[in-house]
Amino acid sequence: MAAFDVIFIGGGPAGYTGANRAGQLGLSVACVEFRGTLGGTCLNVGCIPSKALLQSSENFYHAKHKAAEHGIKFTKLEFDVAQMLKRKEGIVSGLTKGIEGLFKKNKVTYIKGKGTFVNANTVKVVAMDGSIEEHTAKSFVLCTGSIPVELRSIAPFDGKDIVSSTESLCFEKVPDHLVVIGAGVIGLEMGSVWLRLGSKVTVIEAMDRALPPMDGAVSAEMKKIMEKQGMLFHLNTKLTKAEKSGKGVKVTAEKDGQAMTIDCDKVLVAVGRRAYTDGLGLENVGIAARRDGKLDVNKHYQTSVPNIYAVGDVIDGPMLAHKADEEGVAVAELIAGKSGHVNYMAIPNVVYTWPEVASVGLTEEELKAKGIEYKVGKIPFMANGRARAFGETDGFVKIIADAKTDRILGGHIIGPNASELIAELVIAMEFSASAEDIARSSHAHPTLAEVMKEAALAVDKRALNF
Repeated sequence: MAAFDVIFIGGGPAGYTGANRAGQLGLSVACVEFRGTLGGTCLNVGCIPSKALLQSSENFYHAKHKAAEHGIKFTKLEFDVAQMLKRKEGIVSGLTKGIEGLFKKNKVTYIKGKGTFVNANTVKVVAMDGSIEEHTAKSFVLCTGSIPVELRSIAPFDGKDIVSSTESLCFEKVPDHLVVIGAGVIGLEMGSVWLRLGSKVTVIEAMDRALPPMDGAVSAEMKKIMEKQGMLFHLNTKLTKAEKSGKGVKVTAEKDGQAMTIDCDKVLVAVGRRAYTDGLGLENVGIAARRDGKLDVNKHYQTSVPNIYAVGDVIDGPMLAHKADEEGVAVAELIAGKSGHVNYMAIPNVVYTWPEVASVGLTEEELKAKGIEYKVGKIPFMANGRARAFGETDGFVKIIADAKTDRILGGHIIGPNASELIAELVIAMEFSASAEDIARSSHAHPTLAEVMKEAALAVDKRALNF
């Protein structure tokens, strides 16, 4: 038995980042992770492997459909799915080993196994070989992440043909026809990978638009762009059944009372994720998880048991790796007696399709619901010289500011490198900047970032290049 100041249960973005920060602050710290590798869903079967495949598929798509415009022609163009998967796994392996190196640097004890509470100061860890150890700590942080939502009654996962995002990263060959249930981030990203490599991709979405949480203008524009790339959407459509049929899958759905049937090779169920708090022994310490698996915490991330904290996907808020990362650092600092803090209004959200989508802050719909007066500046990438040089002119930058104070309330981007461009708006919102602050800041020419300046100018109807 070993004793620590704090034990993080879960080795994903919240767990490993929080553990490293706790180590930097001089606490004796351990991190318990049952997967066998660190990095959680994000690094192992989420953010990183999906982006590796997205990049590989986009490289192929560009070579096939866009390179000729630049005067680059190919006489024979092929792709190798096995090599793409091998490259993806190499990236994941390198990064997970890197986290283990950081643990050593910050004096974090890495405990491999499944952690279960015995009491509020003791956790039992069952290792992969079945051996059992108990460890004590003054504080615990629950950061066990999330798992894909399974539609067990109508589309149960079989790990091969009706799959979650995890298995969609590992198709050994390109499906002839992939049906995606859910037009959210995961559905569009993974749908894009296989679409670019030759799949017919059909998306079924129960709501009335793609990317439902996003700003309405972003949702509408993104659907239009994805349709132009070949993706087929059935919105306002409810899945009723997905079941094996011969060598493929038969999907039935309903729209406006009318039934439809789709025969396909694979079905990706991407209707969201749920908090993973199973098997933690919460009943042994008097903590009750909600029906959705999430845990209630106070502003200091404490559960109903004060020395047991929770962060990341197991508490309210967007299920994003960087949100979990920030909370991991904040909770480590709070446990160490410092002032940990997360500004939830400045957490960006990104969709790694191409063009990319990125947003931060409030949407127009949210502002209208809150009764807040606002003004909007919106500039298309078509007006930008660098975007034209790239040959990537789809999309726009949209900045929303308070009508009275000019303080930036939200920013929404569809376009090339949106995932990088959004950082300017995140920093601006972190420091309570106005649209005029961005408008008066010099932006290098020619760059994609000039669209940010123009959109900020457009908030006050004084854009100079559009």
